[in-house]
Amino acid sequence: MNTARIAELLKPFLGQASTPNPFHSEPGQKPGEEPAVLSPILLQHISTYIDILLRWNARINLTAIRDPEDIVARHFGESLFAARHLFPGGRLAVGGRAALQGRVSAQEKIGALAPEAKDNDQRPETNDRLTVADIGSGAGFPGLPLKLWAPHISLTLIESNHKKAAFLREVARALTLTDVNIQNARAESLPPATFSLVTLRAVEHFASVLPVAASLVAPAGRLALLVGAPQQDEARTILPHFTWLAPAAIPNSRSRVLLVGTKPEVFQD
Repeated sequence: MNTARIAELLKPFLGQASTPNPFHSEPGQKPGEEPAVLSPILLQHISTYIDILLRWNARINLTAIRDPEDIVARHFGESLFAARHLFPGGRLAVGGRAALQGRVSAQEKIGALAPEAKDNDQRPETNDRLTVADIGSGAGFPGLPLKLWAPHISLTLIESNHKKAAFLREVARALTLTDVNIQNARAESLPPATFSLVTLRAVEHFASVLPVAASLVAPAGRLALLVGAPQQDEARTILPHFTWLAPAAIPNSRSRVLLVGTKPEVFQD
């Protein structure tokens, strides 16, 4: 798929608009925040990913969405919207103004921004990497786009279906992604309190899966839900001990939101 068209379709999810309004932020954009501009290599990765997804989807049911443009908007758009909120400092993107003025570093040009620097301006050591788990990863959303956006994360994709797990391995291999672990297992089988961030999107039996997802979150870690607005109250009821942020409405959707909760530092399941 043409990368320029991919970039155009993803604009609403990255805080961009066809006609920028200088007086207020766009939907999903924080006040004072520059819209993100995806790097050429990330756009090429998305194009390759779509090609693989369409080829596999003809053989196994990975997604009911068949049109490439709808795949970009529905799957990549929602996933990158979440990535922009969850990892504002480590991403394969540069601020709009810097990109327009040509102020892009050599590392950004090859599409590999480092995570946010610590106070001493040193990169985090390997054992300090953010550990992320995506439950019921299926076609790889939002897990793999999170990794494309924030290459520094250590990503675990949890998928119990053997064929879907094989698809995830092929995408990770084709995009030469490192530090990606595909677990062909049920989430219940993984050690509890393991991950800094756990993501959950469009799963069946939400009420039964949500406590399992919460159990994998480490103390002071985050749980990110890409859900329908009616499921917000259900999540807050099931996990009252989590501290929930206000939901972020997903662009071009009438009911989808990103809901992020933080687990207490001291908590016993």
